[in-house]
Amino acid sequence: MSFLRKGCLVSLATVLLVVSAPLLWRGAVKFHYGSTMYTHAETPARPVAIVFGAAVYGNGRLSAVLRDRVETAIALYQSGQVGRLIMSGGPDSGSYDEPEAMKAYAVDRGVDPADITTDHGGLRTYDTCYRARYVFDVRDAVLVTQAFHLPRALLTCDGLGVRAVGAVADQQPYRGARWYEMRETAATLVAAWDVFRRQPPPLVETASGQPAGWGAQLAGDR
Repeated sequence: MSFLRKGCLVSLATVLLVVSAPLLWRGAVKFHYGSTMYTHAETPARPVAIVFGAAVYGNGRLSAVLRDRVETAIALYQSGQVGRLIMSGGPDSGSYDEPEAMKAYAVDRGVDPADITTDHGGLRTYDTCYRARYVFDVRDAVLVTQAFHLPRALLTCDGLGVRAVGAVADQQPYRGARWYEMRETAATLVAAWDVFRRQPPPLVETASGQPAGWGAQLAGDR
């Protein structure tokens, strides 16, 4: 075999390894955490549900993905499977406030405002999980998000010391579902690095200039 041919084979093997590694890791994470993902009716009781943010439109209307997450959390709360909700998302940008929009939607549907904590520092899944553990002192939780996102969220919270189960929030087909899955393949690999480093997320300020969410603690509420 010529030196050139050997070099081509090594290059091909390297490319295949680079391409397949995220897919293999994503598959392994989905398999490992699949047994901890439940429909809302089957979700084990926990003290708190962590609701991961998603897009909110300029008029405060929740996107379909986010609305289904909040609806699932409301169902868990109303059935007594969780006692509190953490609405975690990006800070007030001046046009809308993601966690407050989530809270307003839940309150309109009968959730006691006193049982909702807004976390404005949840810019990323890692940030939400880190702050749940080290800012709000959450040790056991239900993670509320779609099935495509839950494996990464469960991996991250598990790695940060939050004993979590997942409530699948899928209530309809979503436009862009294929893109979500592709994005999660790369993001799940990044999540492993995030958990390994365990760096505190940046302290985000709201539009008012105040630190996002550091004043509210759940430790004394459970």
